[in-house]
Amino acid sequence: MHATVRENPCVTLVDDLKWRGLIQDSTDPDSLVEALNGGNLTFYVGFDPTAASLHVGHLVQAVTARRLQLAGHKPLLLVGGATGQIGDPRESSERSMNPPEVIEGWVARIRTQLRPFVTYEGANGAELVNNLDWTGPTSVIEFLRDVGKHFPVNKMLARDVVRNRLETGISFTEFSYQLLQANDFYQLHVRHGCGLQFGGSDQWGNITAGVDFVRRRGAGPVHAFTTPLVLKADGSKFGKSEGGAVWIDPEMTSPYAFYQFWINSDDRDVSQYLRYFSFKSREELEELEKATAERPQARLAQRALALEVTALVHGEEEAAQAVAASQALFGRGSLSDLSAGTLRAALAEAGLASVRGELPTLGALLRSSGLVASANEARRTISEGGAYLNNERITDGEAVLDPAVLLHGRYLVLRRGKRTFAGVEYEA
Repeated sequence: MHATVRENPCVTLVDDLKWRGLIQDSTDPDSLVEALNGGNLTFYVGFDPTAASLHVGHLVQAVTARRLQLAGHKPLLLVGGATGQIGDPRESSERSMNPPEVIEGWVARIRTQLRPFVTYEGANGAELVNNLDWTGPTSVIEFLRDVGKHFPVNKMLARDVVRNRLETGISFTEFSYQLLQANDFYQLHVRHGCGLQFGGSDQWGNITAGVDFVRRRGAGPVHAFTTPLVLKADGSKFGKSEGGAVWIDPEMTSPYAFYQFWINSDDRDVSQYLRYFSFKSREELEELEKATAERPQARLAQRALALEVTALVHGEEEAAQAVAASQALFGRGSLSDLSAGTLRAALAEAGLASVRGELPTLGALLRSSGLVASANEARRTISEGGAYLNNERITDGEAVLDPAVLLHGRYLVLRRGKRTFAGVEYEA
């Protein structure tokens, strides 16, 4: 880990978090400031395995955990093997329950995905924990006596998501989720000395229930805060692209597509995204904001954001490949320098046509790739000098390709003009 939270030693951790907009709600603000700006504090943040991968919406929690660790605090990253089998109540309807063996597999995958964000070495090395370890062995009678006894039903009913579901119906299973999460805080406090929990603002009711439960059990004091839910400027959900969620797992969202998600950030959003996700100092970010305002067409903020977050999640090599692909596909770099995986991922994002058997003419390839609609349009585009194959201008639409031009023996990059490209995947 080589990023630093405090470039200026006079800037406290809480100052930095507040400037970045990362504290929305908190328990007693004064005691929270004292705890965070003081010595080594053990904290936890939870991730429920509701899919095979985390998505970019989880990054706020992951990078905030990194910030706290860089400031000297110890992270406990909880992946909920127990709570993932229940599911936090949704506003709309009851969650579908996944088989325990599926949840177990997702827990393992998510634990791996969390590893790049923190370090597991040193006095404040992170630990991965699973709430199934203490929830699984507990009997129903023990849970009702030791946990349920401390939760007034009227308070549980007052929670917004529960109140909104009362008319349409909510099962006891989802209703009891709050007890499970609250018990997690208590168990981590007892087992690890955990004194702080944070999470997304939609978890505030569950988090404060945990703080109250620790107090009712005669332990504590403990602290809590929430980070804001990230929405786009147009009000849509952050982390959603045309194809659905943007995943952390490279098999579900390629590093190139991940990079492109950040490159395509709206100008209205990018400065706030940099504050949330970048580890650049306040001074660096303010300089970047100024440079971006002066030259918005250069998209300096988007490029800085995309490079840093992709490198954090997928590593510097994959980030460099994503940058190289972005440049090469538009004629500003060498296509031959791209790995087969990066090239295919990039072409798949643009549209990848398949060709089998004999290689067709260049004009036919332009049509089959969707870059032109007809043979006449292909001829016109070529005659005007606007058609390219592997970044080389096409001059003869009737020429048949030599297989030697296939990239990695399989791929072709076609481009019309400066910005419209498509891919072809060839199979003999």
